[in-house]
Amino acid sequence: MKLDAPTLVIVTVFVTVVMGALYLLSWSQARRTRALGFLGAAQIVGAGAVTLFGLRDIVPDWLSIGLANAAMLAAFGLIWGGARSFEGRRVPAAWIAAGPLAWLAACLVPPFYASLGARVILASAVAGLYCALAARTLWHHRGEKLPSRAPAAILLASEALLIWTRIPATLALPVPPTGTPTQTAWVAILCFAALLYTVAVSVLFMALAKERLEAEQRRVADTDPLTGIANRRALAADARRALAGGPCALLLFDLDHFKRVNDTFGHAVGDAVLVGFCAAAGQVLPEGAAFGRLGGEEFACLLPGAGAADAAAVAETVRHAVAAMRPDLLPGLAVTVSIGVARGTGDFETLLGQADRALYQAKAQGRDRVVLAAPELRQVA
Repeated sequence: MKLDAPTLVIVTVFVTVVMGALYLLSWSQARRTRALGFLGAAQIVGAGAVTLFGLRDIVPDWLSIGLANAAMLAAFGLIWGGARSFEGRRVPAAWIAAGPLAWLAACLVPPFYASLGARVILASAVAGLYCALAARTLWHHRGEKLPSRAPAAILLASEALLIWTRIPATLALPVPPTGTPTQTAWVAILCFAALLYTVAVSVLFMALAKERLEAEQRRVADTDPLTGIANRRALAADARRALAGGPCALLLFDLDHFKRVNDTFGHAVGDAVLVGFCAAAGQVLPEGAAFGRLGGEEFACLLPGAGAADAAAVAETVRHAVAAMRPDLLPGLAVTVSIGVARGTGDFETLLGQADRALYQAKAQGRDRVVLAAPELRQVA
């Protein structure tokens, strides 16, 4: 098969339609990911635009020039909308429609419509702007670590630059010869570039959606569903990484008489107490602390590099913060916490056992206090 302009137009349309269909199929299976719907629509609209470009001199110029470019600009606008939707931002429908509408309005001006250079400059400026905005949207949300984010942003930025190079080229180079567009080398080059970018952008956006889904699944697997903090598995993994780098302090919390809270006020209040404890502790724990729920009313916090005195001070701060909890609707409910503190290196379970023995001492001594573990068990409060 000879890769001339008509062949590339057909291939581009076929590939774009297939990519669009895959996006829409994926969106139908994951309706929350609206970005897939935007990107699928972008591919289908873009395929229609390329089809109209390829029918130049077969269909009226208002279709192959006016409507075709408007559809192509709409496709680029939808890509920008897809990027914003992917990042959870509002999709500005008016701004997406502004580019195609500005093009159609300009085509109503006879001097503009008669000038090939003016048409190329306006279409390139708007299309490049949409690509640049999509690249900026992805690049400015790099806080979420997705491997394909930077490549997607860079690819869209490079596409914007490539599109914009048509502006100085149009101003500097002579007007290309007239004739059937599908018989010119320029159309073949543009179709080939569009085909490459269509495939690359589609693959990267699919990868982004897959990476986000996997990241969400990992977060769910590592998060306690009631309190929203790390569960035991995630905390143990954090602890292993931290202990590999040196000594750490471990604080083991147990809410005092929690069964009595459940029996007296009900499990809904008990759940609220657990959530409230996490909120109170989270406000006073130092930055870098790994905080998680071990199960029931038992929680743990790892302080990388902290000494025994510093860990005891943190534990006291948490104890006072919890004692200050006073629910407005249940003034008779008092919440206190016993805390065992251990410091060491090596195995997390060993350190947890030491903190557990210190916690047992705190409860044996009357609860609502902090006790440090080996080398000597001693009461802090």
